[in-house]
Amino acid sequence: MNENATVPTTALADFLGREQVMDLGIRSLWAPSPSVAGPAFTVRCPPGDNLMLHAAIYRAQPGSVVVVESGDVDLALAGGNVCAVAQRRGIAAFVLDGVIRDLGEVRAMGFPVFARGVVPIPGGKKVVTPLGGPVRCGGVLVNAGDLVTADEDGVLVVPAAQQEDVLRDARAKRAKEDAQSLDDWEAAHRARIEEILAARGSQG
Repeated sequence: MNENATVPTTALADFLGREQVMDLGIRSLWAPSPSVAGPAFTVRCPPGDNLMLHAAIYRAQPGSVVVVESGDVDLALAGGNVCAVAQRRGIAAFVLDGVIRDLGEVRAMGFPVFARGVVPIPGGKKVVTPLGGPVRCGGVLVNAGDLVTADEDGVLVVPAAQQEDVLRDARAKRAKEDAQSLDDWEAAHRARIEEILAARGSQG
């Protein structure tokens, strides 16, 4: 597993704005949800067309998270065989602003797909668009090489320029929390809540 996948999205989100978190419609399509992380390999597919995702599985480097902008939930971007080849070639996951098919096959092989759902009919293969350009997926602008992390809490994007600082700070915060007992956390939390309430005029 990529070591960045061991840093929960919740820890990373504390150091990023809401604009870096994909909307709640993009979720793992099978449970228990895997935790994945990797550099974005970006793809843009026009509505109803999946050609460039199918091309991307032969061009993305091992460890990449293939991120697709499509905005189409009527026709599938990929199915079981495409996911199987992607897995065999070392791609870490698909993050799709769209849908797939053959969910049973994908779940059985354990290939991580975060998307909007499933539909049984595939898209066409006609439109060529450049690979590696900026895309918008789940409301988030994603550039090639940005760190994409995903788990049961959601999908977020760490811009490449911020990656080192955000990962360092998130790991440090996580280590501090892991070393703290629930009793200590509760005491600090209660004191903070009472302080906020008092500052806002609560008499309770």
